[in-house]
Amino acid sequence: MNTPRPPQEPYDFSLVLGGPLYQTFKRVHLSGSALELLRRRMVVISLLAWLPLVVLSAIEHHLLGIQNLTFLSDVESHVRFLVALPILILAELVVHRRLTSVVSRFAERGVVTPEDAPRYSAAIEAAIRVRNSLWLEFAVLLFVYTVGNWIWRHQVALGAATWYATPDRTGLHLTLAGYWYAFVSIPLFQFMLLRWYLRLVIWFQFLWRVSRLNLRLLPTHPDHAGGIGFLGKSSYAFVPVLFAQGALLAGLIASRIFYQGENLLSFKVSIVALVGLFVLVILGPLTVFYPHLSRAKRLGLNEYGTLATVYVADFDRKWVRGGAKGEEILGTADIQSLADLANSYAVIREMRPVPFSLKDVTPLVAAAALPVLPLLLTIMPLEELVTRLLKIIF
Repeated sequence: MNTPRPPQEPYDFSLVLGGPLYQTFKRVHLSGSALELLRRRMVVISLLAWLPLVVLSAIEHHLLGIQNLTFLSDVESHVRFLVALPILILAELVVHRRLTSVVSRFAERGVVTPEDAPRYSAAIEAAIRVRNSLWLEFAVLLFVYTVGNWIWRHQVALGAATWYATPDRTGLHLTLAGYWYAFVSIPLFQFMLLRWYLRLVIWFQFLWRVSRLNLRLLPTHPDHAGGIGFLGKSSYAFVPVLFAQGALLAGLIASRIFYQGENLLSFKVSIVALVGLFVLVILGPLTVFYPHLSRAKRLGLNEYGTLATVYVADFDRKWVRGGAKGEEILGTADIQSLADLANSYAVIREMRPVPFSLKDVTPLVAAAALPVLPLLLTIMPLEELVTRLLKIIF
């Protein structure tokens, strides 16, 4: 069988190198053409969201005071702007470096055939158009200042006197720091987070378009995914995004525990559900290849089953029924060929219906759940926590 040559067109696609904000960062020297100046970008954007809150809170004597929640004791805000926000910015470079090569592998490994090269290029061009859309980023910004602001005021903001607001029957009365918090810091964070959700939608759209092609999958490929197992490993690129979301979740829960008297155990269902949702958002798009992989496995079992029947019948006739009289069975290549055929059939039987395995899921779950683990100290001493962890590990 001749191996199809990969399409000869260059495939260069990045999920993050584009869009109005990216162009703005380049103009103000916060980014290079390949996301250079990472530290500068992380520091400037994080301080833009956090530092004015320090200054304004100090002016209003809310840095340390008699409120239920002063600025310095607001764990949620510090985690949001000094941990989650920089990590979301770091994630751009990680995703750019890891996913750019993934796109080219479809062609390099012959998964996309030369006949489908134009449609594959069209899928890349469609993703680039959406990524660079001015109107989409404007829509995200509008959403942040309307729906996002409403959600923060009514669902996230604490219902007690804090450094950023004082509630009464008419609603929240913002302080000076509260105005910066509500109209600069929170929208900035929400915008950066929602841009990641938009990118995940673009990634899903690209994978869905690729799944509509006539892909060449090999059921005997050792990755047990027909040759596209690299997609499962590519999901590791989103580990920083998952960690940032886990940190945001941990900050929200910490505020409720420390300043509203709630218990960590009351959030256990929410934690499990949200961590599961975070991981599903990353791996869910890969399930679009389920029909291809299922069909490849079914056809592979059928074709290799037929081949095995023919070979085993010949082997039985030659070596068991006495057809090979006078030949020495010791050292014959027929035995090794029979074993190789059995191994190939076993690989097909173990072929997965999705291009990822449980081993690919575990790091994603760990990344999303890790920021929540320190909150266990609110319900048990450190010594007991370490002891239990050691028992689990060993």
